[in-house]
Amino acid sequence: MKKYLTFMRSAMIASMALTSAHALAHGDVTPQAVDTSALPQLGDEWLATNPYTGNATAIKIGDSAYNQNCARCHGLEVISGGITPDLRKLNDENEFFSQEEADDWFMTRIRNGAVVDGRVYMPPFEGILSQEAMWAIKSYIETRGTPE
Repeated sequence: MKKYLTFMRSAMIASMALTSAHALAHGDVTPQAVDTSALPQLGDEWLATNPYTGNATAIKIGDSAYNQNCARCHGLEVISGGITPDLRKLNDENEFFSQEEADDWFMTRIRNGAVVDGRVYMPPFEGILSQEAMWAIKSYIETRGTPE
């Protein structure tokens, strides 16, 4: 019985250590550079709507950029684990928002990040990712469908 209790205690401690390490690591991402040289350059003026919707090159670049910069928090294949917003909901035009409003929300959030009560829930990417990279990521998200 003593061996069993020792084993169970050890298993529980190991489980807690692994779980807490994963929870603390959530969102710990070093932003990665994105090569957008194959895309039409957009200039210094920030656009209100996605100019790359349906652009195969942008989608490919966005796929890579998303996986390097966003997937850690928002999930592989843009399927959220429930901790962060499910970005596929931006693809679901409904009575709550239009596609233009979804584009605006996306760009506001990716540029400025999300800070609530001094806690950083998402870092700002303006100055790290270019406008072209941000819209390429949005183009990739648009291909992922909507949550069921």
